[in-house]
Amino acid sequence: MTENGQQPRKIHVTEQPVAVVRERVPMDALTSFFSRAFGAVMAAVQTQGVSPAGPPFALYHGIPGATVDVEAGFPVAGNFQGTGEVARGALPDTDAFEAIHTGPYDTLGSTYDAIRERMEAEGAAPADTMWEYYLTDPEQQPDPATWQTRVIWPVD
Repeated sequence: MTENGQQPRKIHVTEQPVAVVRERVPMDALTSFFSRAFGAVMAAVQTQGVSPAGPPFALYHGIPGATVDVEAGFPVAGNFQGTGEVARGALPDTDAFEAIHTGPYDTLGSTYDAIRERMEAEGAAPADTMWEYYLTDPEQQPDPATWQTRVIWPVD
């Protein structure tokens, strides 16, 4: 179980167009990268008259170490064309496990552990990418204990 008691569950996600900034970022610089990336993406999509189609997210390529290869941005509705640092992309059509994490970001590891345990119990192998939707805006909800993050971890 995750910290808030939600059991990870198997789901199928359909392909979702996204607008993102992708960089290799030191783990201790993720917050400033997210702030910059979310701002750049929002400005680029608004300039093109495209709308965000969901909450901000980050997609991680590989297991994070001292640095992480990460894309941050928004799902989009409409025909977004990449511009400079903001690329057009897609979250894949895939089977995955998901869980909602409630609490500060530095405790997300417990939710990933719960998802991995559920995958193993069901004989599934984790993919080397995973993404997180940030359902709570820390500027609107300053108490980290209330933050909610939807974790999606595809299976191979």
